[in-house]
Amino acid sequence: MNATATPDLILVNGKFTTLDRSCPQADAVAIHDGRFTAVGERDDIMRLAGAGTRVVDLQGRRAIPGLIDSHMHIIRGGLNYNMELRWDGVRSLADALRMLKDQVDRTPAPQWVRVVGGFTEHQFAEKRLPTIEEINAIAPDTPVFILHLYDRAILNAAALRVVGYGKDTPNPPGGEIVRDAQGNPTGLLLAKPNATILYATLAKGPKLPPEYQKNSTRHFMREVNRLGVTGVIDAGGGFQNYPDDYNIIEELHKEGNLTVRLAYNLFTQKPKEELADFKNWSDKVKPGQGDDLYRHNGAGEMLVYTAADFEDFRVERPDMAPSMESDLEPVIRLLAEKRWPWRLHATYDETISRALDVYEKVARDVPFEGLNWFFDHAETITDRNIDRIAALGGGIAVQHRMAYQGEYFVERYGSRAAEATPPIRKMLERGVKVGAGTDATRVASYNPWVSLYWLTTGKTVGGMQLYPQANVMDRETALRLWTEANTWFSSEVGKKGQIKPGQLADLAVLSADYFHVPGDEIQDITSVLTVLGGKVVHGEGDYDDLAPELAPPMPDWSPVRHVGGYQARANLSSAKMMPVCACDSACGVHGHTHSNAWATQTPTSQESTFWGALGCSCWAF
Repeated sequence: MNATATPDLILVNGKFTTLDRSCPQADAVAIHDGRFTAVGERDDIMRLAGAGTRVVDLQGRRAIPGLIDSHMHIIRGGLNYNMELRWDGVRSLADALRMLKDQVDRTPAPQWVRVVGGFTEHQFAEKRLPTIEEINAIAPDTPVFILHLYDRAILNAAALRVVGYGKDTPNPPGGEIVRDAQGNPTGLLLAKPNATILYATLAKGPKLPPEYQKNSTRHFMREVNRLGVTGVIDAGGGFQNYPDDYNIIEELHKEGNLTVRLAYNLFTQKPKEELADFKNWSDKVKPGQGDDLYRHNGAGEMLVYTAADFEDFRVERPDMAPSMESDLEPVIRLLAEKRWPWRLHATYDETISRALDVYEKVARDVPFEGLNWFFDHAETITDRNIDRIAALGGGIAVQHRMAYQGEYFVERYGSRAAEATPPIRKMLERGVKVGAGTDATRVASYNPWVSLYWLTTGKTVGGMQLYPQANVMDRETALRLWTEANTWFSSEVGKKGQIKPGQLADLAVLSADYFHVPGDEIQDITSVLTVLGGKVVHGEGDYDDLAPELAPPMPDWSPVRHVGGYQARANLSSAKMMPVCACDSACGVHGHTHSNAWATQTPTSQESTFWGALGCSCWAF
């Protein structure tokens, strides 16, 4: 960094939350050669301007460091984004079904219509999923696949025909093809608790050709830029094979078309051959290999299949196989010896305990110092295991999965058990490194503001209060988990995550002031101007002309071309709810108060109070 160089870009009249404790607030910044060179007061910064400096007035808007998602499946998601109808943010099933009908009408054969996660039934005013009969009525001939979290998929009759599921199709291990009285598949697939049946079925659908995948990935990156995201740690994923499925992202990198900084982990793909995978990969690529835009980050989140405890709170906690420890130990030993950081998917404390037994054994022979290893998720982790992680110098990456599944967790385990899932305050107090993310695109939405809403209010997207005030984060702490804290998880501490001289110039200018809007409105925030390395990668409104052009989504029937991605939350009122309800008139007993359901904290297992919260029993379920 050259502190005396003439800035390429100056941003003025902003409310900059720098997260730099030596200079926590500023109203102007200067950027040169992709890095912040000066942060401070407007007059001081403007003295640095030269004839070629672009000056942008932020008009008093809040600006923050670019958000970093410590756990997203953006590489896989990008390959498919243009094919997917996203129900992320949609607050009415009636609206979702209208979107589905419109997409069915425009989708040509033999393509499918896919709604692949990012939503929960609890976000809908109707508090339910569509029925198979509704989907068949909308799409008698076009295959439709709807994935709900990690628990189920709904296929219409056309999709069942295409994938070939019939009376003689056996249930796979850990999954169920639900059948009618005659033994014919109904179209409902259940994870019990293994989601492989859901993903294997989805994989039978058509793929986009490479040029369309490239366009799709660019649009997905632009979509997360629109939400203020400038960095992602990619957690690999099922049916995402290395190196074949990385060709598109690597081409975009070579062409200079990445608008998100990516650190990628390698996720084993072959049960019983995990060690061979990591031996092979560790000879070909090294952690940190790459540059500030695209770099390798280590192993995981799948290390061995016998240690994968899929979280589906609608079913009982799965017990890991007896061979978990013997399968995991040689992989951890190899990674430690090769100095590869790793991450491990672990929802439940019981899984974490067994993994830590292995880690402690290996660490006695191969020191873990300098290895930024961590667990993902850890919703039910205990104090004892938090301390064990701290003693080994590890971390925990948390995601807002409970914002989407909190109601299910409460139904199964009770509200008291849900009060600290995960116990983030205790993790921080005990010295564990903690970072935040989404686990998008399937089990939750990629919208970081839903996570920040969940972290700071303790509520689900359905409005249920999960956590007491003592267990929620203040807004600055939550923002740090989404910025500077996440740099530890990609071994980039001090390089980004703050608005600070010398750091990479990544920032987002917000549509509303994160520190002052009501808690529920945090989930509605977007970015009006997103900067990556000093270059504008997204702009809207007053800053629309600063954003680079992007070719329209391909193909022309893409849902993204017609409805976009995350849907802005509507302001629901009783008047707006009435046309959605089957009775379409005020209830003579209770009045038409269905919009009150948004505020209820009543679990669906409490039948009488649940129905009362909806206003009347005429509600169309």
